[in-house]
Amino acid sequence: MDEIWKRDEIESPCIKLCIIDPATRQCTGCHRTIDEIGGWSRMKPSERTEIMAQLPDRAEAAKPKRRGGRAGRTR
Repeated sequence: MDEIWKRDEIESPCIKLCIIDPATRQCTGCHRTIDEIGGWSRMKPSERTEIMAQLPDRAEAAKPKRRGGRAGRTR
Protein backbone atom coordinates (compact mmCIF):
# COMPACT_ATOMS: atom_id res chain seq x y z
CA MET A 1 0.00 0.00 0.00
CA ASP A 2 2.82 2.44 0.82
CA GLU A 3 4.28 2.10 -2.67
CA ILE A 4 1.18 3.73 -4.12
CA TRP A 5 2.05 6.94 -2.30
CA LYS A 6 5.76 6.92 -3.09
CA ARG A 7 6.84 9.47 -5.65
CA ASP A 8 10.06 9.90 -7.58
CA GLU A 9 10.08 13.60 -6.90
CA ILE A 10 12.53 15.66 -4.94
CA GLU A 11 11.04 16.72 -1.64
CA SER A 12 10.70 20.38 -0.84
CA PRO A 13 13.64 21.87 1.08
CA CYS A 14 11.16 23.86 3.20
CA ILE A 15 12.00 23.82 6.92
CA LYS A 16 8.89 25.83 7.88
CA LEU A 17 10.91 28.93 8.77
CA CYS A 18 9.40 31.13 6.09
CA ILE A 19 10.68 34.68 6.18
CA ILE A 20 11.34 36.39 2.87
CA ASP A 21 14.28 38.80 2.80
CA PRO A 22 13.03 41.87 0.90
CA ALA A 23 16.46 42.63 -0.57
CA THR A 24 17.19 39.19 -2.01
CA ARG A 25 13.59 37.91 -2.25
CA GLN A 26 14.85 34.63 -0.79
CA CYS A 27 13.41 32.64 2.09
CA THR A 28 15.72 32.72 5.11
CA GLY A 29 14.78 29.13 5.92
CA CYS A 30 15.16 27.19 2.66
CA HIS A 31 16.96 29.87 0.58
CA ARG A 32 14.66 29.51 -2.41
CA THR A 33 13.36 32.62 -4.16
CA ILE A 34 9.69 33.56 -4.08
CA ASP A 35 9.33 32.43 -7.69
CA GLU A 36 10.98 29.08 -6.95
CA ILE A 37 8.72 28.48 -3.96
CA GLY A 38 5.61 29.36 -5.94
CA GLY A 39 6.52 27.20 -8.90
CA TRP A 40 8.01 24.24 -7.03
CA SER A 41 5.06 21.91 -7.55
CA ARG A 42 5.05 22.57 -11.30
CA MET A 43 8.80 22.19 -11.86
CA LYS A 44 10.42 19.27 -13.59
CA PRO A 45 12.64 17.07 -11.41
CA SER A 46 15.71 18.36 -13.28
CA GLU A 47 14.80 21.96 -12.39
CA ARG A 48 14.33 21.01 -8.73
CA THR A 49 17.66 19.19 -8.71
CA GLU A 50 19.40 22.25 -10.10
CA ILE A 51 17.89 24.50 -7.44
CA MET A 52 18.69 22.03 -4.66
CA ALA A 53 22.34 22.04 -5.79
CA GLN A 54 22.45 25.85 -5.45
CA LEU A 55 20.95 26.02 -1.95
CA PRO A 56 24.14 25.34 0.07
CA ASP A 57 25.93 28.23 -1.67
CA ARG A 58 22.94 30.49 -1.09
CA ALA A 59 22.84 29.52 2.58
CA GLU A 60 26.53 30.32 2.96
CA ALA A 61 26.11 33.70 1.24
CA ALA A 62 23.16 34.53 3.50
CA LYS A 63 25.11 34.00 6.73
CA PRO A 64 25.72 37.22 8.62
CA LYS A 65 29.24 38.53 8.20
CA ARG A 66 31.31 38.69 11.36
CA ARG A 67 32.43 42.13 12.31
CA GLY A 68 35.57 42.55 14.34
CA GLY A 69 35.99 40.11 17.15
CA ARG A 70 39.42 39.11 18.40
CA ALA A 71 40.89 38.85 14.90
CA GLY A 72 39.79 42.40 14.15
CA ARG A 73 41.31 43.76 17.36
CA THR A 74 44.72 42.11 16.93
CA ARG A 75 45.44 43.58 13.50
